[in-house]
Amino acid sequence: MYIYNVTTNIEETAHETWLQWMKETHIPQVLSTGKFLSAKFSKVLVEEDMGGYTYSVQYTVKDKATLERYYEEDAPALIESIQKKFAGQLVSFKTELEVVDEFFVQRATATHYLFTYGTLQEREVQLGVFSRPLNGFEDELPLYTISDIKVADLYPTLRHTGVKEDAIKGQVYTISHQELQKADRYEGEAYERIQIQLASGKNAWAYIAK
Repeated sequence: MYIYNVTTNIEETAHETWLQWMKETHIPQVLSTGKFLSAKFSKVLVEEDMGGYTYSVQYTVKDKATLERYYEEDAPALIESIQKKFAGQLVSFKTELEVVDEFFVQRATATHYLFTYGTLQEREVQLGVFSRPLNGFEDELPLYTISDIKVADLYPTLRHTGVKEDAIKGQVYTISHQELQKADRYEGEAYERIQIQLASGKNAWAYIAK
């Protein structure tokens, strides 16, 4: 996994406008390219000789090839939009980091079951969303199939059939309430979280297209 870091110094006169634009427009636009798993937006706690305020955005990405695709397919237009809106008011530079290893502390008590049938089963996605890999177990969701219609023509969703022969195999993970909220943010506005009952009898959450 890689981290694409963008560090920016923004002039004080444009600071508040830029900060709101980054949170509400730019970072969501970068994530909407589908290249990145998550983003962390941080303020650098340093007094700059040049003045202004310094921030860092760290985007996690699955591999270098995906990052190169972002540079080729998406970055030019996004950089141009920044330059048009804040010309002469900021200075930015990028850094690429390769994750060598990760270490995790004991998490808070997990209280939710989450049934997954798509990208949340991928280790790289779990690291990006939850900052840890998840340990799960196999289970089935009866009376459902995978829909032929995909969200944004890319991502799978469930279809309730009511037919007892239908079932979807998936992985069930035990997560905390805070992690469930992170999953909500990852799935985004296109999905809603519903309560379902698995073949094992366990009640779990699952995501279905709105």
